[in-house]
Amino acid sequence: MSEENVEIVRRGFETGNRREVEAMIELLDPEIEWHSALLMSLEGEAAVYRGHEGIRTFFGDLDELFDRVHAEYPEIRDLGDRVFGIGRIRMRGKGSGAETESPIVTVVDLKNGKATQVRTYLDPKQALEAAGLTE
Repeated sequence: MSEENVEIVRRGFETGNRREVEAMIELLDPEIEWHSALLMSLEGEAAVYRGHEGIRTFFGDLDELFDRVHAEYPEIRDLGDRVFGIGRIRMRGKGSGAETESPIVTVVDLKNGKATQVRTYLDPKQALEAAGLTE
């Protein structure tokens, strides 16, 4: 099942980059909980999106703030029912046109072939600690 989980997460990363929200929703449990470090860092408050409708709201919020958001995950770690993607995210602000780049780590918990929780971190060390890993 682990290889299947890695493939599900990889497809999720790809559909997210292409903004294929409905295709991504097919990979998510109806009770999905998505914790966005990117939006939290910009809005200064907890950014948690719940359920499929919450995911649609999340992508709408991203599109309001950014002309472009693209994440690349050259390293994907299989941890059984948890998959860890380590990479970089590049963004261009909608109003300012400013381009920004940051490390990003996405931790995805899966059950029965669907993502049940997604947590993103802009600090890799914080992500590793949250997952109980050292490196």
